[in-house]
Amino acid sequence: MNRISRRDSLKAGLAAIAATTTVGVSREANAQPAAKALFTVEQTFIPIANSTQQFPVRRIYCIGRNYAAHAREMGSDPTREPPFFFQKPTDAIQYVAPGQVVDHPYPSLTKNYHYEVELVAALKSGGKDISIERALDHVYGYALGLDMTRRDLQRMLGDQKKPWEIGKSFDRSAPIGPIYPVSAIGSFSKETISLAVNGVIKQRATLDQMIWSVAEQISKLSEANELFAGDIIYSGTPENVGPVVKGDVILCKLDRLPDLSIKIT
Repeated sequence: MNRISRRDSLKAGLAAIAATTTVGVSREANAQPAAKALFTVEQTFIPIANSTQQFPVRRIYCIGRNYAAHAREMGSDPTREPPFFFQKPTDAIQYVAPGQVVDHPYPSLTKNYHYEVELVAALKSGGKDISIERALDHVYGYALGLDMTRRDLQRMLGDQKKPWEIGKSFDRSAPIGPIYPVSAIGSFSKETISLAVNGVIKQRATLDQMIWSVAEQISKLSEANELFAGDIIYSGTPENVGPVVKGDVILCKLDRLPDLSIKIT
């Protein structure tokens, strides 16, 4: 049996230490630090009626000219041409609690600020190429909302063949009430929707006057974009959109949902 000298043992030990140190340094050099957000972006939520839960908003979709009379007043053919959609940023949401008249600042860059009252559908799930027959299965609930519009900017940019997003997408341009789950309130089809300014009725229609139903909107929209839980859809406004000025009070109504009211400040 060969005996290992003290010097050989020392050499072996130093070699092992060196190897361990080298591996450790190599691992540290190759290690990737955990990714950290540069800053926090606030999430937008809409309260759910009679619940402590809130609905997280992923995207806001809006359909244009979805009532025949409104399409005519906007200079469009109200036949069933393919629907078109646009988006608002999620922080366009301005929550309006039932029973309150919430201050709504008159926005910059406009002298022709319009109201548009709408039924809003909130999705709990989504997908691509959703069939009309299954579309309402993806709806979590409904709310009453306003699509506020800088009409002069929208028209000017449209006339110039430029995107008119700035006329629709801006701070607080999407006032909305609480979301009522389908499980509690059911679906909507023929209910009356209306809007008054300073007590005078300006808009009034029934939901069955929509050119494209909510189910059809979901189906058509899913052909263009994959839909997800957290998406909400403003489903279009009746005819007689019009301007408001500072001091005006808007009151929106939809059968089976609480009123929504804002004051232009």
